[in-house]
Amino acid sequence: MSDPPAAAATLVWFQRDLRLEDNPALHAAWVRGRPVLPVYVLEDADAGAWSPGGASRWWLHGALEALEQALRTRGSRLILGRGPAGARIDAWLAHSGADAVYWNRRYEPWARERDERITAALQRRGIEVRCFDAGLLCEPGSLLTGSGAPYRVFTPFWKALRARTHIGPGLPAPPRLPPLSAPPDGDSLESWSLRPRRPDWASGLRSNWRPGETGAQARLREFAGSTLDGYATTRDQPGVAGTSRLSPHLHFGELSSRQVWHEIERHADRRAGSGWPPGIERYLTELGWREFSYHLLYHYPKLPEAALRPEFARFPWNPDAVATTAWQQGRTGYPIVDAGMRELWSTGWMHNRVRMIVASFLVKDLLQHWRVGAEWFWDTLVDADLASNSASWQWVAGCGADAAPYFRVFNPTLQGMRFDPQGHYVRRWIPELARLPDAVVHAPWTARPVDLTVSGVRLGVDYPLPIVDHAHARARALAAFAHIARG
Repeated sequence: MSDPPAAAATLVWFQRDLRLEDNPALHAAWVRGRPVLPVYVLEDADAGAWSPGGASRWWLHGALEALEQALRTRGSRLILGRGPAGARIDAWLAHSGADAVYWNRRYEPWARERDERITAALQRRGIEVRCFDAGLLCEPGSLLTGSGAPYRVFTPFWKALRARTHIGPGLPAPPRLPPLSAPPDGDSLESWSLRPRRPDWASGLRSNWRPGETGAQARLREFAGSTLDGYATTRDQPGVAGTSRLSPHLHFGELSSRQVWHEIERHADRRAGSGWPPGIERYLTELGWREFSYHLLYHYPKLPEAALRPEFARFPWNPDAVATTAWQQGRTGYPIVDAGMRELWSTGWMHNRVRMIVASFLVKDLLQHWRVGAEWFWDTLVDADLASNSASWQWVAGCGADAAPYFRVFNPTLQGMRFDPQGHYVRRWIPELARLPDAVVHAPWTARPVDLTVSGVRLGVDYPLPIVDHAHARARALAAFAHIARG
C-alpha cells in the first residue's frame, strides 16, 4: 500500500506585517493544519518611486532578520525572493505544491492594484486566496459619512471610528508551524544589500533602534509603563523622552494597532480607580490620525503626488536648490529647524512637534513644494509611511484634508522658545551653540557680541546666519496663498 499523499501546504506571504503575534494570515494558516511556507518578496520595481528609502531599507534588514529567527524557534523558516511578487509566488507554488496563499492587506495604490492582479490569477488556477486586515483598527473604505462620502475632517472620522470599533486582544502567535519536508531555496538577506556599506551612515540608527517584534513589544511595555501617563504634557517637548517612538514598529508591522490599543487600555484599566490620565486619550487620538491618513490614501490614491485641494495647482512655488540643501543639512540658521534635520539624519527619526516646524519652514518660509519635503522624509525616516507622510505634509502645507489654515505659519524661533525653553534639544543636536545663554539659543543672531565671544560662536562661520528673514518670508507666503485664493 502506498503512503497517503502529503497535505498541500499553505503559503503565507509576509508584507508589511513582520510579526508572529496578532498576524491573521499566519494564524489562519496555522489553524488550517497544513505545512506552512512563510515567504517575503522585495518588490523594488512594483513599488516604483515609493520603494523603501535608505533608512527604511536599513530597518527592513533588521526586521526580516528578527522574523527569520522567530520563525526558526517555531520549526519554520522565512524564504526570501526579489522581483515581481506574482512571479515569485508562482515559482514557490510550483515547488511546494501549495494550494492556498494567505496574506495581510496593504493599502498603497500600487499594492492594491498588484494584489488584485495576483488574486485573480491565482483564483483562475483554483488556488485558495485569503486576505486579511492586520495593521489598522478599521478597514479603509468601511467608514463613511451619513451621505456615503469619505471623511475629510478628522474629528467626525475619529468619533465614528470610536463609536463602531471594538478593539479586542490580538491573536496569539502559533506555538509551532509545521514545515515543508523540502522547502524551496531563497535569496540570502545579505545579498539584498539593504544596509549601507561604503559609506556606513547607519551608526546613529544602530545606537537608537532595535528592529523586530521583540524590540517592538519591549518598547510598547516601556512606553505604557513609564511615559504614557505624562504623554499629554511631554509629547510636544523634543528635549525630553515624552513620545512613544513606536512609529517604525507600527509601520513595519512588528506591532499591530490592535496590540498597541489593547496594551494602552490595559494600562488604563489598572488605573481605573483614579480615572484615565489625559495622556491615554491623547495617545489613542494619535493612533486615530494614523487611521485617518490611511483612510485618505484609500479614497484619494493620488495623495502622495497631488494636493487634495485642486486650487493648489496654481500655487507659486519658488524652487531653490540651495535653500533646499540648507534645509536638508540643518544649516538654515534657525536652531530648532536645524536641530530637527540633524536629528533626522543621525537617527532616522524626528520628534513630531519638530516635524511640523521643519515642514512649515520648508513650505512656507522657503516656498518649496511640499513634495520636496515628503520625498526627503521618505528617504531618511525609519518610519517613512506613504499614508502618514503624504497626509501630514499636505496638512502642514494647507492643501490636504482637515489642513492647517493657510495663514498658520510656524515662527521657528517662538516654537523653539515655547517647546524647548532651556534649549536642551537644540544643544544636543547643534553642539556649536551649546554654550549660548538660554535667552538667545533659539535666536543666536540676537545675541550680544560678548555672549557670542564667550560661547565661542562666530555667526556665519561656526553657525550660519538665517537664510531668510521669517517676517518677510511669512508675508511672502501669505501673499502666495492670497494669489490662489483669488483664483
